[in-house]
Amino acid sequence: MERVRLQPKELALRLAVFYAALFLVYGMHVPYLPVWLDARGLSEGEIAFVTAAPFFLRLFTTPALALHADHSASHRRMVVVSSVLALAAVLLLSAAEGFWWVLVTALPFALATSGIMPLTEAMAVKGARSEAMHYGRVRLWGSLSFVVMGLAGGAAVDRLGASVIIWLLIAGTAMTAAAATFLPGGAEAQEPDRPSRIEKPPVTSEALGLLRSRVFLFFLVGAGAVQGAHATFYTFGALHWRSQGLSAVWCGVLWAVAVLSEVCLFAWADRLGARLKEPASLLMWGAGAAVLRWLVMAFDPPLAVLIPLQTLHGLTYGASHLGAILFLGRAVPPAVAGTAQALYATMAAGIVMGAATLSAGPLYERFQGRAYLAALALASAGLVALLLLVRSWDGGTLSHPHRG
Repeated sequence: MERVRLQPKELALRLAVFYAALFLVYGMHVPYLPVWLDARGLSEGEIAFVTAAPFFLRLFTTPALALHADHSASHRRMVVVSSVLALAAVLLLSAAEGFWWVLVTALPFALATSGIMPLTEAMAVKGARSEAMHYGRVRLWGSLSFVVMGLAGGAAVDRLGASVIIWLLIAGTAMTAAAATFLPGGAEAQEPDRPSRIEKPPVTSEALGLLRSRVFLFFLVGAGAVQGAHATFYTFGALHWRSQGLSAVWCGVLWAVAVLSEVCLFAWADRLGARLKEPASLLMWGAGAAVLRWLVMAFDPPLAVLIPLQTLHGLTYGASHLGAILFLGRAVPPAVAGTAQALYATMAAGIVMGAATLSAGPLYERFQGRAYLAALALASAGLVALLLLVRSWDGGTLSHPHRG
């Protein structure tokens, strides 16, 4: 049966709707799940374990999922399956009592929802690669959804109590599962037509080749370090602001400023000069802004400084992530696009973020705001790795990764 090729606007619409649904889940899960766990009676140590454990399990599950999707060209099917599994897990989580039952239901929920993202990004990169759509304009709907759910979820918790959190997670996950069924029918669907029996290297061989490429390793370390440097802020940012006397409303506003700056970058990315929207340039801007941001944050800036400082999130996260996506779209062979996305997600949201989150606890307990100096060190290491990337990469596809 011949596959119907989607028009650019329809492709962009389907992906935008899915991003918006998925980030409804993230907008509740990231800031509010610990609040629900606390209301469920878990101790601080148990909450930290439930929160941190998925970061390390992703080292195995996310690449394996993406490798299978690349091998079978079944990105859409894997997203649908993961969304349904996430819905089943969060329904079980809603009835869980006690640490162990919460753990065994919260882990599959977190792993399923996190595994969806690199598969979706692989589909979006396919669309952007063929110039069928603008990635940034599609991706910004996820960020907007995160802001809306974060603000609305906070208001709902204040009004209805922590028990509403799990029901909002269930609603968001159900919407994600429904939106997944409207995704384009396979990441390969948007590639130009090609003969069906072309011999090509095994996906596993090409994936291993990426890990032997100096260019790709510089990218993983650099992008992963810049993203992982956000760990102290994600874990203790609002808590530290409250200790400085800021109200919960101002904490919410500062979070909104950060994510809206990211939205603006995604919306206007295509209007940047050709040189500024190069992958290497975006990655360097993100790393440089991270060094500045965490240096200033380490010295407890007042609210008048925090507001403009939060706009740097558009660079430290937005430019870094957009640069990473564009790098993967240009440098990575299409056959391993999903696997490369998973390796990036595993480094940025697994190895580095997990280690930084675990270390942020004792560092913040001892040094309070000076714990951001550790984020500064991590961002600086990322900047060095990205400088090496710029020197090593010729801007083309890593067609022979083992020679990278």
